[in-house]
Amino acid sequence: MSLDQAEPAASTAAAPGVPGTHKEGRRGGASAGRRARDRRSGRWWTPWLFLAPALILFLYFKFIPMANALTMSFQDVQPYLGNRWVGTDNYATVLESAGFREAAWHTVVLAAGQTAGSMALGLVLALLMEGQSRRLGFVRSAAFLPVVVPIAVVAELWRIMYHPTGDGMLNSLLGLVGWGPSGFINDPDTSMASIMLTGIWRGAPYDMMIILAGLTSVDRGLYEAAKVDGASRWQRVWHVTVPGLRSVFSILFILAAIRGLRVFTEVFLLTNGGPDGSTEVVMTLIYKLGLEQNRLGVGAAGAVLLFVATLILTVVVQLLRRRESK
Repeated sequence: MSLDQAEPAASTAAAPGVPGTHKEGRRGGASAGRRARDRRSGRWWTPWLFLAPALILFLYFKFIPMANALTMSFQDVQPYLGNRWVGTDNYATVLESAGFREAAWHTVVLAAGQTAGSMALGLVLALLMEGQSRRLGFVRSAAFLPVVVPIAVVAELWRIMYHPTGDGMLNSLLGLVGWGPSGFINDPDTSMASIMLTGIWRGAPYDMMIILAGLTSVDRGLYEAAKVDGASRWQRVWHVTVPGLRSVFSILFILAAIRGLRVFTEVFLLTNGGPDGSTEVVMTLIYKLGLEQNRLGVGAAGAVLLFVATLILTVVVQLLRRRESK
């Protein structure tokens, strides 16, 4: 064999990184074989072993109670005496009840008001606190405090501020501008708006943090182009920021709407559905039916209907998002 014929063979053997060499082929085959042996030996179980404690807790405290509630909604529940199957009578009782329809309307109004208010206020706060300054980091942390404070504490603080006498905190502020004292949660005309205000105050910082994260994905070049074209600050927000946050708003809408439909603690602690049923929502009505009146089957039916309404809302919003993304 001549020298010219020997050089290509030597150069090919000396290039381990070139595809098709024997060393690279053996290395790829060994790694593929090792992955196959790992799957056969049961190592694919490892992630599930880490998830097992959480899955067991979810199964025991969430999914099993949900299945029991669904079963109870078709029964006349009599603790210690045995349950009697009644079919859809509980659902008929709930849907034909004027109290349930009124509570459902209150829930929708409260959810819509809190959702719109918290998203609007969250957007304003996010625009004011956008940036990388250390001072802004402290302000954002302070503004986020209402979210981490327990809802029972929040409700008690607002109950104190809503004191209906003239020397109450908010009534004292209203007196400074010449407005008379308001009953707030003690007045049927203002009780719903008062609870709505509390929900907006607590939910807006949460929306603010998600919007702040979404603002980082908005193209800064669009702001510069709009500024060059003579757009004002409000026009840049409306035509650049808001369209850029469309996907963020859809996620926030789902989260805020679910939070509004499931509102319970603040209503229960502030008014317990009063005065005169003006703030009765579905969750407080279910609580009273199930635990105060011992009509567990009817209460379970109401809970199932609320779950179905929440599920339908979520699915509709997801379908609308997919249609817009096409």
